Amino acid sequence: MIRQRSATALVTILLLGSIGGRTALSQDDTDRRVLRRTPIVDACERVRDSVVNISARDTVVTDIFGRLFVMPDSERSVGSGFVVHPDGYIATNAHVADAADRLLVTFADGSEYDARIVARDRQHDLAIIKIDGAGPFKPIPLGRSDDLMIGEQTIAVGNPVGLQNTVTTGVISALHRELRIQPRTSYQDIIQTDASINPGNSGGPLLNVLGELIGVNTAIRTDAQNIGFAIPVNQLHELLPDMFDVEKLNRVQLGMRVSSGPQSRKVLDVREGSPAERAGVRPGDEVVAVDGAPISRGVDFYVDLLEREAGDQINLTLRRDGRLKEARVKLEPAPAPDGVRLARERLGLEIADVNEAVLRRFGWRDLKGVIVLSVEPQGPAGRTEIQPGDLVVTLGQYGVKDVDEVGQLLRYAEPGDPVDVGIRRNVRGRLYGGDVRLYAR
Repeated sequence: MIRQRSATALVTILLLGSIGGRTALSQDDTDRRVLRRTPIVDACERVRDSVVNISARDTVVTDIFGRLFVMPDSERSVGSGFVVHPDGYIATNAHVADAADRLLVTFADGSEYDARIVARDRQHDLAIIKIDGAGPFKPIPLGRSDDLMIGEQTIAVGNPVGLQNTVTTGVISALHRELRIQPRTSYQDIIQTDASINPGNSGGPLLNVLGELIGVNTAIRTDAQNIGFAIPVNQLHELLPDMFDVEKLNRVQLGMRVSSGPQSRKVLDVREGSPAERAGVRPGDEVVAVDGAPISRGVDFYVDLLEREAGDQINLTLRRDGRLKEARVKLEPAPAPDGVRLARERLGLEIADVNEAVLRRFGWRDLKGVIVLSVEPQGPAGRTEIQPGDLVVTLGQYGVKDVDEVGQLLRYAEPGDPVDVGIRRNVRGRLYGGDVRLYAR
């Protein structure tokens, strides 16, 4: 105890001394700072306004009926993230986004925003969350991870144990690691670094000395020192088109996918018979502009589409064989599948939209989702923990608010396909939740 008090006193004295002795920089001091400036200093300044702390409004710890136990009306730092688009889209780990139903994002300047989950991919431990506020927000420069070199310098930025915008440095220790989290869960092609990564760094950026994102910090070896792991940024590039899938999120038909790689906006594929094909879009085309507004990255294309609705026309400027071409694509409404019927047929669940009467009956408030009315004993859900009164809040990567969204997602499920169902349960005023894997029939 004496040693602990002495250390605390020393820290206090040093802090007070630095504050009390702060003076304006002389020209000599400025010159010395210029001499001490390194690429790492430049990189940190470049991303300072792009890295965020993510806190849980409702704190989640394990374990109860299946996966998670939520302590309502509490708040704690659960991880980090970074801006990927000026409109407030933020990337982080899926396990950070899963930490609570309500998330709070804090920037380096202290500004705070409530966040909602757009999509998550638990298989790759990546998620996209969205904040609404006085943007534009500063996106982090997205690099590449297919040209990394063992031994090159790395920079990790995040919020270890809640210490916001902490910077650590190291090198790439190894590439193409396999990281096994659970018997059935492993991450492939992972970056290993000795830059110090601690709890709270999860979801934050791993940078090169140019300040470009090369990985997403995700895990550490707790039985060792300075053995950390990051998801390569190229995996994020590959997953963004699916996580920003406007057809699933906005219930429209488009029929084209665009690369989200660094400085890439190439059309990857065009679905036969789709609005994009009828408009003349071809695989290999490069999307130069949307409605006359230039785009530099595929992610800009997807974010623009998220603001559109069925019936909207999109004027695309394409480059094909060195020449510019115009294409007018009209977003068409997606046929609304019967979510109640598909949930019954595919999963063995009887579901309904949430209304005030249903909320009162099961003791819910302020949560979105669809309610489970009954469970078929011999169906896929009947062999799990799901029970009447549970709230279904996610299916696979996406959140659901009503039975129409359930139908939109289940229409793609084939017999035998895994379907991760995110549920919440109210037990005497306490909120429990977790994910249950079902297999469609």
